[in-house]
Amino acid sequence: MKKYSILFGAVCAVLLALGCTAKASTLNFGDNNDLGQVLFGIPSGDADRTSYVNHLIGLAPGTSDTFSGQTFNRSLANPGPGFPNYPTAIFDHNGTGNGGIDLGDGTLYSYLFAKYDGPNAGSEVWYVGGLTGTISIPAFGLAGQHYGLSGWTLFGPGGTPTTTPDGGATAALLGLGLAGLAGLRAKFGRK
Repeated sequence: MKKYSILFGAVCAVLLALGCTAKASTLNFGDNNDLGQVLFGIPSGDADRTSYVNHLIGLAPGTSDTFSGQTFNRSLANPGPGFPNYPTAIFDHNGTGNGGIDLGDGTLYSYLFAKYDGPNAGSEVWYVGGLTGTISIPAFGLAGQHYGLSGWTLFGPGGTPTTTPDGGATAALLGLGLAGLAGLRAKFGRK
């Protein structure tokens, strides 16, 4: 019976940790991960895109301003760590096509920047921290426009302003603690 208590606690910890990851298959304009727009997002080199994302995540939800010749419209969505706790965006890599964007295990990337048709449309930024697997984004945008996707950029997480563990880590630690207590009870409890 004692061995089953320890095994049960460990299994619960693993299941709770795995159950706390988010999986998304499609990101859309105006969804819960949409941080906002950069109009027009030109120039659009790697350093420019990094600067645009870092400026956008510094804006309070629902606000707009101009910076570096661009207009920034921050959505009302406040996903992930939420404003003002977003980690700094660090350029990782560029890609093309609206599907097959691999986010990995949810810890590799924080932001996805999508550029739509050069000077005619603009750019969209989503928070992707904690999302796992392969996703797709709109092939045409921005919302209500019919300009095609030029390309996208993934940004890795920079330093995180908070040190609070995510829900999965908290659940895993709780499960491991309970398993440890069960083990101590089995060893030193009544005989």
